[in-house]
Amino acid sequence: MSVVTVQLGQCGNQVGQELFDIICSDAQEGQRKTYSAASCERFFHQTAQGDLVARALLVDMEPKVINRSMSMAAKSGRWSYGASSHFSQKQGSGNNWANGYCVHGPCHRDAVEELVRREVERCDRLAGLIAMMSVAGGTGSGVGTYVTQCLRDIYPSSFILNHLTWPYGTGEVIVQNYNSVLTLAHLYQLSDAILVHENDTVHRICSRLLNIKHISFSDVNRVIAHQLGSILQPALTADSHGAYSRNPLGELVSALACHPEYKLLSLCTIPQMASSSIAYSTFSWPGLLKHLRQMLISNTKMEEGIDWQVRPPADSGRSRSLTGGSFNTSLANLLILRGKDVYSAETGGIDDPALYTSWLPSKEAFSLWKSPVPFNKYEKSATLVSNSQALLRPLDDMVGKVWNMFASRAYVHQYIKFGISEEDFLDSFTSLEQVISSYSQLC
Repeated sequence: MSVVTVQLGQCGNQVGQELFDIICSDAQEGQRKTYSAASCERFFHQTAQGDLVARALLVDMEPKVINRSMSMAAKSGRWSYGASSHFSQKQGSGNNWANGYCVHGPCHRDAVEELVRREVERCDRLAGLIAMMSVAGGTGSGVGTYVTQCLRDIYPSSFILNHLTWPYGTGEVIVQNYNSVLTLAHLYQLSDAILVHENDTVHRICSRLLNIKHISFSDVNRVIAHQLGSILQPALTADSHGAYSRNPLGELVSALACHPEYKLLSLCTIPQMASSSIAYSTFSWPGLLKHLRQMLISNTKMEEGIDWQVRPPADSGRSRSLTGGSFNTSLANLLILRGKDVYSAETGGIDDPALYTSWLPSKEAFSLWKSPVPFNKYEKSATLVSNSQALLRPLDDMVGKVWNMFASRAYVHQYIKFGISEEDFLDSFTSLEQVISSYSQLC
């Protein structure tokens, strides 16, 4: 089964290109033909000459980033984008969600839907769609939300995963919080699951773990792509009977998004280090999983700076809230282990019932995937995808900032002129406050 990726806006296209590059490189370096074949089947189709072409389409209201992504893919010599698998215009969305959602999206709907239809028809069977976008700007967030709505209309029974890049807390554009809240509120009604990467967290990984002195967007995107690839590459599930999973998105969503009120996913991967250090480092599964468990319960996204004082509460039934302590309660977790001696690795206590909400049995809340093939040059690596309270505080902070801006109606007229009313803002705020309430009450 194959996955079709829709890359939207500057961030979506840049992350998508890095992701396909990592996936293709990893598949071709894999020591097992079955692994390589399963990976290529998911993400690429082959031309009559045997060349790999990404199952993706690129959408942006400006052509510059698309042209660069297509050029870099072709220069890799390993894979390329389809010659006609892109759509662009010469006018952007001006960092305005309403311009993207109400103007550009409807205006170009037919053209984008035709691109999607052609890509889907190249698949023997469609596993689902991944929409990759930023939430801060205009095209990624506004057009991205509209395209996701179209995908849901056209493929009502297919899995849709939205991958969102969360803006820096210090701000990239003045209206980024408006754009983000409008995006999240709409996607919560459309998507099966929403996987979030926070720019601030990825930036710290680049600085502290990868020792990059002058961090570029390419560095940030490469880290995001590495973490995504560690999820999406083939793995053996409990029910796969020794064969690599055929429906990666379906199994991912089924494992993690078991309730419509809880769709927000975060992830962390260990180890992460400068490529020059990998050859001189050794890791054990118990050590990796001990760190990963503590990262989960203390809500730490990298192994540096873990708070080892955080422990599961003695009374697992008590209510926890935004201000009720630092323990991160989970609804569901997916642990993915890759590399040498993987079959000897235990869960590291991540299946401990004390880590989970009381109303879902931990045996249903915890899933484990394994692959003996090392990923992206790491002899051993572990990735944890979590549906937990990890995003509760940044979401609450964002909604609080939006209310402060909206109270003075700052910049609201810029949205109203494109067709968004004040009631639309209020509906989005209310929707996300309900999400915040639901995650706050996990116990």
